[in-house]
Amino acid sequence: MHRDPCPRLSLDEALSQRFIALDPSGYFLIKVDAAAGELVAEHYANGIDERGLATDPDTGEVLSCRSSDPRAPLATYRGRTAKELGIALTEAEGPHPLSRLDHALYLGRELQKAELCLAQSLPYVQD
Repeated sequence: MHRDPCPRLSLDEALSQRFIALDPSGYFLIKVDAAAGELVAEHYANGIDERGLATDPDTGEVLSCRSSDPRAPLATYRGRTAKELGIALTEAEGPHPLSRLDHALYLGRELQKAELCLAQSLPYVQD
């Protein structure tokens, strides 16, 4: 019997292939600002078409991850830690930029990963 040398990575990869219902409140691009020692979460608006794909709310065109057209964020959030930024996104005075629990959990995982990259001076790539 063949054993997977990294079962957690295989499980994570398999789980990443599932259908994900998008948050109608928008999506986030997470970055690390090493010079400022901060995590950055840019919040963008999106529509959702009948196939469940993210669309530009102004044009209705499907958004591409590889687009070279810059979009302006609705808001930019900054924090020194994942916890500080997570609290700003969910507990600060509203309206809050999240409407789905699964989206909030995803952001928590990504912010923790970004915080680790910031602390260890590693490049961060959002999943």
